[in-house]
Parts: sequence; structure tokens; C-alpha cells
Amino acid sequence: MIDLTKSGTFTLGDRTVKRLGYGAMQLAGPGVFGPPKDRDGALAVLRAAVEAGVDHIDTSDFYGPHVTNEIIREALHPYPEGLTLVTKIGARRGTDGSWNPASSAAELRSAVEDNLRHLGLDAMDVVNLRIMFDAHAPAEGSIAEPMRVLAELQREGLVRHIGLSNVTAAQVAEGRGIAEIVCVQNQYNLAHRRDDGLIDQLAGDGIAYVPFFPLGGFSPLQSETLSAVAGRLGASPMQVALAWLLQRAPNILLIPGTSSVAHLEENLAAAELHLPADAVAELDRIGSAPAA
Repeated sequence: MIDLTKSGTFTLGDRTVKRLGYGAMQLAGPGVFGPPKDRDGALAVLRAAVEAGVDHIDTSDFYGPHVTNEIIREALHPYPEGLTLVTKIGARRGTDGSWNPASSAAELRSAVEDNLRHLGLDAMDVVNLRIMFDAHAPAEGSIAEPMRVLAELQREGLVRHIGLSNVTAAQVAEGRGIAEIVCVQNQYNLAHRRDDGLIDQLAGDGIAYVPFFPLGGFSPLQSETLSAVAGRLGASPMQVALAWLLQRAPNILLIPGTSSVAHLEENLAAAELHLPADAVAELDRIGSAPAA
């Protein structure tokens, strides 16, 4: 049995969660659009994750849309005590599968209500505001207006805690001036290191950092160095990539996704993998933060 506590825990709002969680994006169909090819398999993955001790699941009602939340509810409701469900709002899917901004007050309120209805909840544990000035990378611009909407939903009791996604350091600072921010979810992995400084700043402030695409996302990580380190350690390259993230900073929470129980077990085993200093030094050279 994998011991997820070996990777430690960190706070997420008023919860303390294990640092290896699960991301539900891959439970939808191809391109995160439409139903999965194997719904029973998707249900099995979620149940296996919780049985293994996962207590942090990341989702969104725009995965599918609605698909992953409906599968989560079917698989796990009534939810185990201590399970933290985190969602994202601020985007919507076009009929062609496109990812489009949805940040008006009406759209944000509707998104929270949709998540609650499809998940079968009275309040969301954490809602991440996804900023869509650029759908593919953080881009500067004020986030005050949608943040105020989310803060109002928090005051109404529909949202317990607020996070941010696809944001710059300046936007994190602006958001924290409006409401407490409990996590930041940006792209970050061995080869994509733009947020090095932000991660360290958030760690100092006790705020969780949740990297999406920790294994490269739609373009999986590929590196001769990563493969060589994995071979020496008797682990898979993806396990090493996850272990590197866990050792990168104590506030990093991981949400690798998969639709396979075998792959889930492989990912979770990274909690027990310790990288020696020489391996970390090699891996650090794969990607580095841009010059200040």
C-alpha cells in the first residue's frame, strides 16, 4: 500500500491535505470535451484514488463540460470526510471545444452554481478564478472585477476559499488585496520554470502552489537526463518528475491526472521516491527560470 503521507502535507484553506492529489481533467473525452470512452474506468480511477488516500481532487465544470463533475458525483457522493474538492471558473467551452473567457458577474455566479449542482454540494471548498486574458499563458491585466464577484460569492457562503489560476505575480498581489488567496494554479514542471520566484514567495506566505501539467500536459515531458536519472533510481521518468516537484518546495501540491488505475498507482508511488542531491542537480539543469 502506497503511503502518501511520506510526501508530507500542506494547508489548503482550512484543510490540511496530502501533497499528492488527483486532477480530473483526463476523465472527459478527447480534448477534455465530451464523455469518456470508458465511463466505468473513470469511476474506477476516482474510487481507487480515494481508497489510496487521496484527499484533494481538482476538477472544473468546463471539463466536458459538466462531464467530470457528474462522474465525480456518481463515483464518490456522499463524499468521504476530509475530501477537498477544488474547481475552476472563468472559462467556458464553445460548441467546437474551444476554450473561451467567461468572467462577467453573471457567468461567474452561474459557474459556481453549476459546479455545486453537478457535484451535489452546498458550498465549494476552493474555487480557482482562471484568468483568460491569454488562454495559454499568464498575461498582465487587472483581475479586480472578477475577484470582487468571487469575494461576494464567498460572503454568501457558496465558496469557502478562493484561489487563482493562469496568473502573474502582480495579479496574485492584486487578488490578495481583495480577498484571501489560498492557492495559485499555474503551469510548472521540470522544463517550464517561469514561476520559480513566485513559488518561493508563496511558500514564505504559507500559500499552496498547484502546478498544472506537472508531467507536461498534452506534450509529455521528454528528456534524456530525466530518463537517465529514472533508470539509475529504478523509477519511471514520470515518477521522477513528480518527485522533483515534491522536493522543489514544501507548498507544492500535485494533481497529476489519468484515466488508468495502473497509471494512477504509478503516479502516487512518487510520494515514496526520494531524489538524492546529485539527481536533483542534474534535473535542475533541464529547465531554469528566465533571467530577472
